[in-house]
Amino acid sequence: MLVVAVALGVSAPAAAQTLAQRVAAAPDGTVRLTYAARAGVCGNGAGTVSFDCGDGTCGRGHGTDDSDWGDGPCPCEAGPVRLSLTVAGGHVTRVRAYVGGKWRPAPGVTDLGVVPAADAARWLLGLARSGGTQAAGDAVFPATLADSITVWPDLVRLARDASAAVRVRDQAVFWLGQAAGAAATKDLTDLAVDDSVDRDVREHAVFALSQQPRDVGVPALIRIARTNRDPEVRRKAFFWLGQTRDPRAIALFEEVLAGP
Repeated sequence: MLVVAVALGVSAPAAAQTLAQRVAAAPDGTVRLTYAARAGVCGNGAGTVSFDCGDGTCGRGHGTDDSDWGDGPCPCEAGPVRLSLTVAGGHVTRVRAYVGGKWRPAPGVTDLGVVPAADAARWLLGLARSGGTQAAGDAVFPATLADSITVWPDLVRLARDASAAVRVRDQAVFWLGQAAGAAATKDLTDLAVDDSVDRDVREHAVFALSQQPRDVGVPALIRIARTNRDPEVRRKAFFWLGQTRDPRAIALFEEVLAGP
């Protein structure tokens, strides 16, 4: 074991430490770590992370700084996920996530190197459950980017945890909506699109329903998410359901993601 640790360039005690212990032991300041991104995730190395990526294009983009979304081609580099943590007194106060690109040299930075993606996701989910409001909310999104782990059951528990910070629950519901929408539409691309009404008009109607009182809007969005023949319209319905934090929406996400 000692020989293996030395061969990897780390000490045996350091190799045995959990990621949480390594972060807590880091000096105050910036701590960096890197892990593998799941398939279909790419980014520009700065503030944009995109999904459903293939052949150099991405279907959906998420701005990590302002949370804006967009569609269409984008700069696309398939991983890795890079986290920049602000640490004070052994506690994480801020998490910033990037996909692609490389770290720029910077003085006084602690770099933990490449860590297993599943370990990173589990640590982030733990931070979401127990961290301060800012860091906890920051931790949900990068957990969803990790390769080799399924995080949606943890997001369901977070969304239903009344003791969790509101921002954490909002983030959990939002990313549940994204994950459920992707799972529900994955096998629908070969279905015929109902072209009796223009798609743009139908998508605007989905948005309009999301603005209605919940007793009206949520059941309508659930019906669309379950039955509409157009995958993109269904995805829009899942998106807006993810904004409601309604228990009926969370139950739908859990049902869809659980599969047959």
